Formats: sequence, C-alpha cells, structure tokens
Amino acid sequence: MSDADAADTEAARLAALTDYAILDTLPEKSYDDLVAIAAGICDAPMGSVALIDAERKWFKSQRGFSLSHMARHVAFGDHAIQRPHEVLVVPDALADARFANNPLVTGEQKVRFYAGPPLIGTGGAAVGPLLVLARPPRHLAPDHRSAPGPP
Repeated sequence: MSDADAADTEAARLAALTDYAILDTLPEKSYDDLVAIAAGICDAPMGSVALIDAERKWFKSQRGFSLSHMARHVAFGDHAIQRPHEVLVVPDALADARFANNPLVTGEQKVRFYAGPPLIGTGGAAVGPLLVLARPPRHLAPDHRSAPGPP
C-alpha cells in the first residue's frame, strides 16, 4: 500500500469512528456484556472494547484493569486494526519486540497474552479491537478465533 493509500484509509477509518460519536462516552452495559462474553469464551480475566483515534486507544468497556486510555503507538490494538480481517494473537507479549515495552506488559497489569479481532464498522473500517488479555503466556484455542455470535 502506498503512503497516499494508507493516508486515505486512515482518514476513512477516523471519519467512520467520528460518525459513531462514541469516543469519551460513559460505560454501557451492552459493551460490558460483550467483553464478559469474549473473556468467558477465552477464559481470560481481562478484556476490553477499545477504540483507536489518531492519538490514543480509548477503552469503551474494560474488565480486569483500570486504564481509561493509552497512547496509540504502544497499543496492541493499533496492530490489530492494521489487518482488519485477522485476529491478532500475541502468545507472549514479553517475548514480542512490538509489545515488550508496552505499559500493560511492563506495568502493574503484567499482561503476557493478547487476542483481539478488529471491530469492523460501516464501510469496512477497523475502528478498534474487542480484546482479551491474560497474565500468563498462552495460546488461543483454534475454536476461540471464530466463536459464534448470537443467533
């Protein structure tokens, strides 16, 4: 992808996120429920619905940690939205150069495992991830990559 194409894609992604008018809104039960379902399916103690704007990753809902946001350049989710049709799985973040210095890995949370499919909005733009986290390194079970949604 050329730099111009990447800039156009990012502009469209940010426009889609802005259209949702969800950034910096109060918690909502439906998002909390979604995180609880994902964490339950993956047997993970932590999870989130996160949205990524131009500068930060903002947590709409979270379970098991208490950050409200983090800088985009250190966010796992920034990597997840770059490949909108893949689930980003990081079995051991401490052993992965992309994340070894991430505040969730080095700070109080000591996250080692991350799994997060991008949330795809209207028009196909990835606006953030639905993610689960755990402290011990581990692998995502194959059936957890494509767990069925509600009927």
